[in-house]
Formats: sequence, structure tokens, C-alpha cells
Amino acid sequence: MPPLPADPAAEAAAETADRGLAVRAAVLLVALALLFLVSLGYLLYARGMFERTQPLVLIATDSEGVRVGMDLTFSGFPIGRVRRILLADDGSVRIHVDVPLAQARWLRESSVFVLARGLVGATSLRAYSGILDDPPLPPGAERQVLQGDATADIPLIVGSARELLAQLAALTRADAALARTLVQTQQFAQRLNEPGGALGAVLGDGAQAQRMAARVESALQRSEVLLARSDALLLRIDAAVARADTRVLGEAGLLAEAQAGVGELRGLLADTRASLARVDALLAQAQAIATDVRGASTDLDLLRAELEASLRRVDQLVGEVNRRWPFARDTELRLP
Repeated sequence: MPPLPADPAAEAAAETADRGLAVRAAVLLVALALLFLVSLGYLLYARGMFERTQPLVLIATDSEGVRVGMDLTFSGFPIGRVRRILLADDGSVRIHVDVPLAQARWLRESSVFVLARGLVGATSLRAYSGILDDPPLPPGAERQVLQGDATADIPLIVGSARELLAQLAALTRADAALARTLVQTQQFAQRLNEPGGALGAVLGDGAQAQRMAARVESALQRSEVLLARSDALLLRIDAAVARADTRVLGEAGLLAEAQAGVGELRGLLADTRASLARVDALLAQAQAIATDVRGASTDLDLLRAELEASLRRVDQLVGEVNRRWPFARDTELRLP
């Protein structure tokens, strides 16, 4: 049976429907591709792929725990990301870090970088900037990394613990010095409980401890006698001081007499000053009299010279008379 002829209208409708479905599929594929590209771009942007960065090279001796994409943190906030890790020719590890320019202001010339490995948790790469006023860290700078590994001290701690346990075992042995010291301490405590007490425990002999106790008791008795004598002597000294106060500071004491004597001495000094004033006046008068006598003595010298000349002439005259007069007589002349 020959096939029925196809309907041209139905075929055209089917072709139109297939063509629309193909267009919708193509649009959907393009939309999915665009969505994938937008998502990829946003993811790259969120990861900082399009942000301008500043390179930083950190030099370490070991890269254990360090991985690409690891964050460089400052005060707990990520400010950079490890881009790659290389092994240098000298055996050191060079860690290349990209630091965004917006976060580079936290890195300074004096910044310190630490690679810390803890007992629990992943390895962390940290930056410390104590002085934020220092010059900023230049791009491409190379800095040495300080490594802090908490697990590196475990063998040392285990060795120290073993040594401590060995020393503790040596101390707790029966023949150790500590055991002997404890036994001697126990014996000393037993001696303290004996009749001799602490003195017997120190001296080690009960009889000697008793003799020492007797001597101590005798010394205490002597000390009591000396204290009594000292009290009596202090009483006598107090009485003597009281009498001395009465004699010196009393109404009729030495101090009152001394004050009266000082008053009399002041009166005598006043009389002496008055006498000295009168003596000064007399001395002034004597000086005036001496001045007058000095002038009169000059006139007396002239008078004496004239008198002596007259006496010489009288003597010559008497001699001449005696030579001429035959009768002897006393010719001595007496001056007044």
C-alpha cells in the first residue's frame, strides 16, 4: 500500500517548532556560558586576582606546613597570600607572597615575620609591625622568617622528663642521702620527746643536758639578782636626779643664785662703765695738763740755763773774794 502524501502545512509547523526549540537551546547554552564566565570572574575578583598587589619574598629554612594560597596574617586578618614556594640554590626556601596595595600599609621596615607551627592546628604565617611610624616596606623586599615550632621541643622535654625521673628514683632509694636524712630527722624528733627536750637532742647526752640546764638555771637566777640590783640603782639615780633638780632648778637653787649673781655682775659692769667714763675725762684733763707742762718745761729750761750761768758767775765771784779775803769761811752755795 503506497504511503499517504504528507501534509505540507504540518511539515512546515514541525520544522518551525524544531527551529524554535533549537534557538531556545542555543540561548540557554549561551546564558549558561555567560553565567559560568560571570561566576568565574566574580570568584577570581573575590580571590583578589584583579587587585593590584605588591610582591614580598620571605626566606625560611624549612617550608613544612607552608602551601600555595596560604594567608599572611596581621593581627588575625589576612593581608597577603602565598603565590609560590621555591627552593633556592643555597638550600633556603623562598616564599613569594602577594600583598594587596590596600593592605601593604601594615608592613613596615621594622616588621617581623614568623612561621609558627603548633601542636594543634595548621601552620600560620604572621606579620608583626610594632612601630607603624617607620617607613613602609618597599615592593619586592626580602625578609628572613623567624620559625617557631612547638613540636621541636618535644624531644628535649622528653629527655628532661627522663632525667628528672632518674634523679627522683635516685633520691627515693633506701640508701640515698634523702632517706638517711629522713631517718636522722626522725631520731632527732624522738630525742625532742625525751626528758632532756631540745637541749638533750642538740647535745646528744642526757647527763650533759641536765648539767647544762642547771647552769642555765643558775645563770637565770644571777640575772634576776642583777636585775634587782639594777632596779635599786635606778631608784637611787632617780632620787639623786630629783635632788639635783631641786638644788639646781629650785627657788633657792644654784640657778637662782646664778641669776642673782648675774644681776650683781651687771650692776658692777654698769659702775665700771661709769668709772671708765670718769677716767676718760680725767685722762683728757691730764692730756691738757701735760700739754701745758710741756710748754712750761721749755721755759724752765731757759730759766735753769740762766740760773746756772748766774751761779757760775757767783761762784767765780766768791772764789775771787776768797782769794783776796784772808779769812776762811764756808763758801758752799745751796740751791733751793
